[in-house]
Amino acid sequence: MQRIPLFKILSILLLATTNNLASFETKASQVSDPLPESTRYTLILKKLDDKVDVDTQAINQYFPPASTLKVITALAAKLALGDEFRFQTKLTESSQGYSLIFSGDPTLSTAHINELLAKIKLQNNGIISGDLWIDNTVFNGYEKAVGWPWDVTGICYSAPVSSINIDGNCIQSSIYTEKDGQTRVYVPEQYPVYVMTNAQSVSEEQQKQSHCDLELYPNHENHYLLSGCLTERSKPLPLKFAVQNTELYAQRIIYRLLNQLGISLKGEIKIGTMPEKGKILATHQSESLQVLLETMLKDSDNLIADTLTKTIGLHVYQQAGSFNNGTEAIKEIIAQKTGISLKHDQLIDGSGLSRNNRLQASSMLQVLYYIWQHDSSLGLIDLLPSSGETGTLQYRRSMRDEAIKGRIKAKSGSLYGTHNMAGYGLDKNGKPSSVFIQFVTDYFPPEVESEVPVEAPLVTFEKGFYRQVIELSN
Repeated sequence: MQRIPLFKILSILLLATTNNLASFETKASQVSDPLPESTRYTLILKKLDDKVDVDTQAINQYFPPASTLKVITALAAKLALGDEFRFQTKLTESSQGYSLIFSGDPTLSTAHINELLAKIKLQNNGIISGDLWIDNTVFNGYEKAVGWPWDVTGICYSAPVSSINIDGNCIQSSIYTEKDGQTRVYVPEQYPVYVMTNAQSVSEEQQKQSHCDLELYPNHENHYLLSGCLTERSKPLPLKFAVQNTELYAQRIIYRLLNQLGISLKGEIKIGTMPEKGKILATHQSESLQVLLETMLKDSDNLIADTLTKTIGLHVYQQAGSFNNGTEAIKEIIAQKTGISLKHDQLIDGSGLSRNNRLQASSMLQVLYYIWQHDSSLGLIDLLPSSGETGTLQYRRSMRDEAIKGRIKAKSGSLYGTHNMAGYGLDKNGKPSSVFIQFVTDYFPPEVESEVPVEAPLVTFEKGFYRQVIELSN
């Protein structure tokens, strides 16, 4: 089946060893043949020492980048903030009380806040005669980007992006099925939230017949209701909830910590800037940017990506960071420092979670080339997951093949119906030799009922494509 002439938006394989378009189309058809007919895709594969060609019509189409967008965010963070950048959370004191000045640190923990508050215990016999301020003014605007789906607001990868981020704005709990058909929820006491369940415990057959799934209903008070059905289990089902109201959550956490430390607060915990500027008593610093980027790229950490995005907006425009100015700042800093224009690409966040993001493969190709050309100063390629070995690529089924394992450094990205990959093929010495992009969207394979496990079309497609990457890299 010759797929390329039928779809004008289709895949192009750019192979340095091939010189005519007919061969491009044949290769593309062979690799992409397992994909369903409705799938829209673009494939790019080039030797790194070739000239960058961005004029091909197919690679200038728009695709949802998903988490491959983090590669662009990482580059912008390097160029705008520098390797020595660290988030800083400060405790200050004035005649009106104390202030915790938050910086959007995505790695800040309850323990870190406890260490800062412990400094108060050493003063005034542990008495706060005034108020304690929670300064959240470093960011403004939405804490969830436009285009984030409403139905994942209870999942931690969609945690709100606030000036105040505590323990990743993530609550861990578990749900149990009971013999009487009911369910119960366990939430560790350190989380100041309320979770209840009226979900029913049912057999697998009952679940299929009723089309009843487990559903989560959060509200702005950090209350969560689990409803629907859960199939009977011998062990609890782990759950993770995203905090819904970061200010209220921080207030409750800090009240609890003050009580545990034996600190008496005569005033209130208030949100905003303390009217009188205070002197700095203590500072907590995050890890350096390089460490943050490694976690962001290897684990596909959305909170790190989006707090860095807002921080880039703060840095470039000298105003409170937001999704709006952060994404514009990413475009501006990359244009200024690299000459790569992302003017026509639609960036809504820095993580790729928004369904409204749209990126041209040609833009990603230019970014990957720039990162490779400046790898000695940027050091970003080594931070990418390694196929079948680290990060989000460690257990990817298409990368477990020994011929592929450890031979690719790349960033994956997935959304509903979208399965992307962007990165580099390595030569026998482990050095980047080729650059590749896989943008696949509108992928909806037919359901297959079989007693024997059947390999998904996407896995078959990816295995074929990644073998081409390895072959060209050598």
